[in-house]
Amino acid sequence: MANLQGFDANTVEPSNDMEPIPDGKYVAVITDSEMKPTKAGTGNYLQLVFQIVEGEYANRLLWVRLNLDNPNATAVDIARRELSAICRSVGVLVPSDSTDLHNLPCVLTVKLKRRNDTGELQNEVKGYAKVGATVEPKPASQISGTDAPWKR
Repeated sequence: MANLQGFDANTVEPSNDMEPIPDGKYVAVITDSEMKPTKAGTGNYLQLVFQIVEGEYANRLLWVRLNLDNPNATAVDIARRELSAICRSVGVLVPSDSTDLHNLPCVLTVKLKRRNDTGELQNEVKGYAKVGATVEPKPASQISGTDAPWKR
């Protein structure tokens, strides 16, 4: 039971419907982070809470879980690679604590996916980039057929 004395719903706007946001790129910051035990109790994951800070979906939250301590070495490798992408996107390459990553803007690539258990749509963060780090594709007329792929 929680004491709600002093709360008056008349003075607070209600939250909107929390449908998933559309696929896209969103500027966000990490507002919270916490190590939590896995459901199986065999490891821990880092849960990061991202808050969108610009545009129509400002203030919406997205959660990312990174299995940094897990008996499955592949899960740990995937989590470490994703954490590396996050660190690079916010410009903190050697954090000493997850709070070092807080309140630093980055661009999230968000996709919609169906949950396996309920079939409902949910958001999934699929990528991270520095703010302002967009790469414009070159028109085909500017790409020489003899250029090495990495020079295109």
